[in-house]
Amino acid sequence: MSREILMKALEFHGHRCWASVAGVRAGLAALRVLNVKRSGGRQLHAFIEIGEDHGGMCFGDGVQYATGCTLGKGNMDKTPYGKLAVTVIERATNRAVRVSYKPTLAKRIAESPFMVKRGQGIEPDQIPEAEQMELVDLVWNAPEADVLSIGEVFQLERDWFPELMGWVTCDACHELTARAYVRVLGDKHVCIPCSGYER
Repeated sequence: MSREILMKALEFHGHRCWASVAGVRAGLAALRVLNVKRSGGRQLHAFIEIGEDHGGMCFGDGVQYATGCTLGKGNMDKTPYGKLAVTVIERATNRAVRVSYKPTLAKRIAESPFMVKRGQGIEPDQIPEAEQMELVDLVWNAPEADVLSIGEVFQLERDWFPELMGWVTCDACHELTARAYVRVLGDKHVCIPCSGYER
């Protein structure tokens, strides 16, 4: 594992925290087990199980950076389980692996100065760098078997829709709208908000 990848991932994430490090490690482990490279396009797809509104969602950014699967590219989906786990799929073969973060270090993480301050409502980027790096190093340097549960490679059968290309200017608001999101309203082609439809 390259520490350079880790540091770039933390820069992408915006602060240094243990959950984003766990995400980087999980993502890199999935790539290794599947014997695939980081996805520059849509070669891979990831399902992250983080859900919403909890302190471990940073895991998702670590996975995004490590695997190249991103919400923006549309090759990542959130499954709302509130877990630090990801399933990465190679689209060409439908081979997949699920990697989850083990609770082995949970007590040490919870008692760290970083997490104590987070519990007091202090923003992560306002915590001294040394305290941030203490947790980064704790998770990064731990033996893989201590922090990750890596499943067997399995087949995840799924039909992959092709990427839809093209843009249309909404006849109502005149903003560019991806072709797949244009709705017909009378004789006009409009975006979803202008159409009155929910989707």
